[in-house]
Amino acid sequence: MRVRRLGWAGVEIEAGGGRLVIDYVRDLSPLFTGWQPGAGLVRPSGKVTAALLTHLHRDHTDAAALADVLTPGAPVLRPAPGHGDDLDNVTTLPAERALARHELAAEVVPAWSTCEVGPFRVTAVPAVDGLGDPQLNWVVQADGQRVFHGGDTMFHGYWWLIARRFSPVDAVFLPANGAVVDAPHLQPPSPLPAAMDPRQAAAAAVILDARHAVPMHYEAEQPDKIPGYVEVTDPEREFRAHAGGRARVLAVGEWLDLAA
Repeated sequence: MRVRRLGWAGVEIEAGGGRLVIDYVRDLSPLFTGWQPGAGLVRPSGKVTAALLTHLHRDHTDAAALADVLTPGAPVLRPAPGHGDDLDNVTTLPAERALARHELAAEVVPAWSTCEVGPFRVTAVPAVDGLGDPQLNWVVQADGQRVFHGGDTMFHGYWWLIARRFSPVDAVFLPANGAVVDAPHLQPPSPLPAAMDPRQAAAAAVILDARHAVPMHYEAEQPDKIPGYVEVTDPEREFRAHAGGRARVLAVGEWLDLAA
């Protein structure tokens, strides 16, 4: 198995002639003001046979991008819709509507369920979203190796349950930007990170007994975020300091060969 960082939280995984993506996006304009198309993001290296979504925030679910790279009828595995009314779900409704508009083969998957997708065995595991929206994380297995993808989860108490079932993990991709969010529909705002910061990500990597711990969910090339979204200044440097020898910082577009 080999895995490639596609930018922001996007990951591409290849094994046994199959290719899947997790949180692949092509357009980050909902998050970055003045975003330049193509900056900090790359396309998958070929047609994709399955897609996994950690949650339906627009910087993790880009239906137009998926429609462009997926083979016809390819499954798109996703968490459940949010609870409550349209205000409760204001951050997920645009992606929900886009998935329907592009007629993707989306399938809701509950936590702890496992699916066989071509050469991949994928398991949805619990995660906690910083804005209260449904989120899953994913464990992907193939060729005797395991990859964990952490979406933009907060630190939580499920890590030990996940580790008991899946550790050691060959590579973990973990959010590390520690974003503090002030959203109009979530008032008063929290001063605490809505996604893991570098120290928390490194702690999760230790619990999961990761061989390679890869930070993601940050973008140095696009410094102007939407108002109310404040990241850690230098996630890469801080993550290296906390993760030590496990840290493996991948450039956007770089492959990691887990068989090596």
